[in-house]
Amino acid sequence: MNPIVIAVALSATHTFSKPVVPTIMLLRGLGVDGDAHQGVTVKHRSRVRADPTQPNLRQVHLIQAELHDELQLAGFNVAEGTMGENITTRGIDLLALPRGARLRIGPDAVVEITGLRNPCVQLDQYQKGLTGAVLGRNPDGSLQRRAGVMGIVVEGGAVSPGDAIRAELPALPHFPLERV
Repeated sequence: MNPIVIAVALSATHTFSKPVVPTIMLLRGLGVDGDAHQGVTVKHRSRVRADPTQPNLRQVHLIQAELHDELQLAGFNVAEGTMGENITTRGIDLLALPRGARLRIGPDAVVEITGLRNPCVQLDQYQKGLTGAVLGRNPDGSLQRRAGVMGIVVEGGAVSPGDAIRAELPALPHFPLERV
């Protein structure tokens, strides 16, 4: 299957889940137009409390639909936008991408992957046990975060369900994604 966008979502307020919408507009250097996390500096409340001048490496949140499938089979009630993502994908292993990979989405938009979403207590507030369900261990024993990836908007444009996604890897050496 060729990688595609399954759904897009945004919320103007700091809600955990984001309502699915027909189209989102990505704004270069800012994020999703109209989303509470849009901006040059951090907008996630915990990050703002720590240092409001930090660059916003979390402008766009992407989750692969395959995670939703897995969680649904485990009994969780999740769907597009419910875990706070702006873009739900299918057919691309987002977690396997290196830091700096670029996703060309639709005809114009480009998102550069900055790192992993760190699962937080809000997942368990949404559904008990969800945090643990998106955490695991890598073969080396290190923590595996599976709640999606974060990125910045390099080139703006409209993104809608059905849009094709093409990954472009950065120059070698590749560095694994870390929590941002």
